[in-house]
Amino acid sequence: MAQTVRAEEKTMKAVALDSFGGPEKLKVQTIPIPELADDEVLIRVHTAGVGAWDPFEREGGFTDYIEGEPKFPYVLGSEGAGTIAAAGKNVDRFAEGDEVYTSAFLNPKGGTYSQYAVVKSDLVSHIPGDLSIEQAAVFSGDGLTALRGLDDTLKLKSGESIMIFGSNGGIGHLAVQLAKRMGARVFAVASGEDGVELAKSIGADVAVNGREEGVLEAAREFAAEGIETALITVGGEATNRALSAIRINGRVAYPNGVEPIPEPPHGMSVEAYNGDPDREILERLNKFIDAGPFEIHVYKTFPLDEAGDAQEALEKHHLGKIALRIQ
Repeated sequence: MAQTVRAEEKTMKAVALDSFGGPEKLKVQTIPIPELADDEVLIRVHTAGVGAWDPFEREGGFTDYIEGEPKFPYVLGSEGAGTIAAAGKNVDRFAEGDEVYTSAFLNPKGGTYSQYAVVKSDLVSHIPGDLSIEQAAVFSGDGLTALRGLDDTLKLKSGESIMIFGSNGGIGHLAVQLAKRMGARVFAVASGEDGVELAKSIGADVAVNGREEGVLEAAREFAAEGIETALITVGGEATNRALSAIRINGRVAYPNGVEPIPEPPHGMSVEAYNGDPDREILERLNKFIDAGPFEIHVYKTFPLDEAGDAQEALEKHHLGKIALRIQ
């Protein structure tokens, strides 16, 4: 049955900030449903993804990227999925009740930690493959970031070898699967034995525990002349040591926001990039998902009023993604 907004329904519940700061600033409030423009859709949000970048945004870290002054109450959340509640008059790709997901980083009309979100239709897509709404809610930001790195930045080719460092994380576990669908040989460096098991289960050719010794030995056995490319999603000393396994003329990419910034050996090409969303990258991502079973690992789902706990869980060991149940 199509979900629609009743005429008298003018407000919604949302986790909103009255000022930037710590997780204690995240409060459930009743706020107005944003106005719908001609090129936008109104999504009744079922589940939101909790992005690794959300705490930084909560603290005001992205204010330089916002046009004008931040407007409070400020609603976080750039990943989410649900059903179309209404569409602007210039939108013909969606109908009421369609199941969709969105990637809307720094959306000017508020994020997905809310019962409703108004988003430009080009940043919205029907749910691909056999993904559940919960899985679709959490994968868009990290999925397109992984694809931007593999395809647009590294220009990964079929038959090439790649190291994916942080392969049990949000970006990493999606990158493993995308790289395999691109025909690459994947050397996955994960955190913990459970991370290794996840990487193996989703198709990594070799998976090792980055917390233990022997990473370089395993990498040399995997590619005696050195691994050709690397996608880095976690920085630090262990990352820099592992990059010794990449060929001197190899290619390394990492999304902006990875700290500390990777420091590979001299002579290696390193490029930082952004995971900017647009209609084309979402359609490209959908084709990979449609190609067959795709595992989006949801580690834990928190209720709306525990958004602070959900963000704090990002700092602890976990696999895949964390979700926030809205409805």
